[in-house]
Amino acid sequence: MGPALHKAAEVLKRGDVVYVILGEHGTAQLSQLPQAQAALVALDPRNGAILSMVGGFDFYTNAFNRVTQARRQPGSGFKPFLYSAALENGFTPASVILNQPVVLDDSSDSEERWRPNNSGGEFGGPTRLREALVQSLNLVSIRILQKVGVDTVINYASKFGFDPQSMPRNLSLALGTQISTPLQMATGYTVFANGGFKIDSYLISRIEDESGKAVFEAQPRIACAACEQPESADSKSVPEDRRAPRVISAQNAWLMSDLMHDVATRGTGRRTQELGRDDLAGKTGTTDQPVRDNWFNGFNTNVVASVWVGYDDERSLGENEQGATTAVPIWNLFMREALRGTPSARMARPDGIIDLRVSSITGEPADPADRDAITEVFMADHLPGQLTPADTATTPGTAPASTGKSAGTGGEPIF
Repeated sequence: MGPALHKAAEVLKRGDVVYVILGEHGTAQLSQLPQAQAALVALDPRNGAILSMVGGFDFYTNAFNRVTQARRQPGSGFKPFLYSAALENGFTPASVILNQPVVLDDSSDSEERWRPNNSGGEFGGPTRLREALVQSLNLVSIRILQKVGVDTVINYASKFGFDPQSMPRNLSLALGTQISTPLQMATGYTVFANGGFKIDSYLISRIEDESGKAVFEAQPRIACAACEQPESADSKSVPEDRRAPRVISAQNAWLMSDLMHDVATRGTGRRTQELGRDDLAGKTGTTDQPVRDNWFNGFNTNVVASVWVGYDDERSLGENEQGATTAVPIWNLFMREALRGTPSARMARPDGIIDLRVSSITGEPADPADRDAITEVFMADHLPGQLTPADTATTPGTAPASTGKSAGTGGEPIF
């Protein structure tokens, strides 16, 4: 942090204990014990097996397991659950929402009003839902929550394993202000990775006695899409009591994975492209004002891994730190080894998903002559203009949403 050093005596004296990292050519670099902590947990999304768990930098220094015990705010890492709820309540990837400040209440005390902002401080115009998630736009997410309804989203998120009691019943929920452990986050993301099934994590698969006889063997519930087809071989090989329950549709899970694939390729998680794979998806998370928690929750169909970075005493990591700069590099280091030698494993596209050319401005079906039209994907029963969220939905402690033109799944701005 200071001026360049020219000799070791400028920072060391005889008798100091020096940590070093050996380089490739036998050279040594000075190291130090970090003050910040990090945690990583990886799950098999098919059955919940914990593949890897790192609860902190050094167990012998501090035995606190941050994977299971650290209850921290996930920040924007919660947005995929909000957006998944939106897809079930009248929105589509092409829905257009204003990226502008939100009027929250009619309080006369201006100092007490909550003034949310996007992380970069900038505003914009009408924005399609897909781009809002790719850019992690806070103001769009708040508007979506305001339209869908706080209670609706809380009830929906509970399907992924989140405790409704840990969630604030106000619009700050859109920014991930509830508290969750890294294990809870990873478990929630397995629903997207396995096609819509809720699994439970487990650490011990088998215990044997001294003779090799099994005295315990885990019986996890398995995400089995094929089991939904009565004539399939899997439906006969997986007993009904071992089948994980479906909590969201295969179409919703596929669409969310597709949206988060864009996050990982050209959005806030684009540093994952350093791995040179085409099957990665995920979402960064950064708490703001101040920055205390950095996250990355990412996956393919074989591995889900969540990384958290922060201080145990919840002090700021620094105003410029983000999940993309601290958590994603750790995630990359792990996934490079976890996926080494494995082929691409993107989720198969289910029936009930269709392609449609829409206007990049309005999100409505495009005129054949529109040169700026784009191809978007939709659930077959959630096409532009077919569904509308409940316009009467209000949020406790906030002003009711505007009751102008209803928020169709297509494109006109909903506010």
